[in-house]
Amino acid sequence: MANSIKSAQFLIESRLAEAARGDAQACYELGIAYSCGTGGVDIDLIEAHKWLNLAALAGSEEGQAMRAEVAEEMTAREIAEAQRLARAWLGATSATRYAA
Repeated sequence: MANSIKSAQFLIESRLAEAARGDAQACYELGIAYSCGTGGVDIDLIEAHKWLNLAALAGSEEGQAMRAEVAEEMTAREIAEAQRLARAWLGATSATRYAA
């Protein structure tokens, strides 16, 4: 159990910095992790949709396709929440991405 938690933490932490710089692949990997429970990450479709939406916005066709698949399992309210979280992430990280 402890290894699973450490694995999940490592996966998330290692991708967050890259995602903050607008890396589409990092966003996609986070979306997949949350949609499937990869690496011991708890399944969370709202988080999955958020990350896949960010991947799609960064140009990932895979992210766009997976976002649509995840959305099929969600309510309209859950999708709206995921979109709100994606906008908040973009707002919080835009200064980081463009400061370099």
